[in-house]
Amino acid sequence: MFTGAMVALITPFQDGETDFETLDELIDFQLEGGIDGIVPVGTTGESCTLSHDEQKKVMARVVDVVSGQTPVIVGAGSNSTAEAIELTTFAKKTGADATLQVTPYYNKPTQEGFYEHFRAIAEAVDIPMVLYNIPGRCGAGMTPETIARLAEIENVVAIKEATGSLDQASEIASRCDITIVSGDDSLTLPLASIGAKGVISVVANIVPVDVKAMTDLILEGDLVSARQWHRKLFALCKSMLTLATNPIPIKAAMAMLNMAPEEMRLPMTPLAKAKRAALKKTLEEYGLLS
Repeated sequence: MFTGAMVALITPFQDGETDFETLDELIDFQLEGGIDGIVPVGTTGESCTLSHDEQKKVMARVVDVVSGQTPVIVGAGSNSTAEAIELTTFAKKTGADATLQVTPYYNKPTQEGFYEHFRAIAEAVDIPMVLYNIPGRCGAGMTPETIARLAEIENVVAIKEATGSLDQASEIASRCDITIVSGDDSLTLPLASIGAKGVISVVANIVPVDVKAMTDLILEGDLVSARQWHRKLFALCKSMLTLATNPIPIKAAMAMLNMAPEEMRLPMTPLAKAKRAALKKTLEEYGLLS
């Protein structure tokens, strides 16, 4: 269930409110592309600037529209353990297949703090949990030792690795058999070389078929053929992550492709004019814009 191409879905806004009509269209686009999983209200979905009520409404809407056609892994993490438990409890009530649990941000917990945080959520709510390790956005991250401890908990099933370190992922793989998926589009294939089994992808918002083509080959063990997709996707992936903070570039790209409004909530701001030409060129070179 937690392998292959999974999309880190954006949350579209219109005039300050969640744009549910566009959200439905984006879900349909993903389903038509054969995506292996949909991950709404994660950090790409701007969960930090959604109220809990808004976050719950998006969770419920995605689960309802998907209607069992592919797994839904909803973002339910928080830097407050009590809030994460509340969101996770709601996620289970909606019928979500799993939750994505980001490492607590700003608090900078000790390794024991990380362990106790995730253990408390897992024990409070019986639903599969995908850990999300992204120290670059959270100020601190989990060590392979802590991840291996958490992997002993029955409903901790996978980890989205976004440290950018192949050594980190290799050490996790050597310590436990937790499913590893990439949290960086450009590292999906490199991580597969040490045993990772897919990606929770930002770029899949616009090219789900292509991301799935690569991860299908990875899961078949054909890394040589997957390399061709990696090379094709690489420039597009890097643009989504280096032109500005995620999800600024992907929302700009989706607006250029008439897929969704570019609107974000402060403190996120639209892509700078000086960088739009570079993004447009990348989309043109990929064949998405003529």
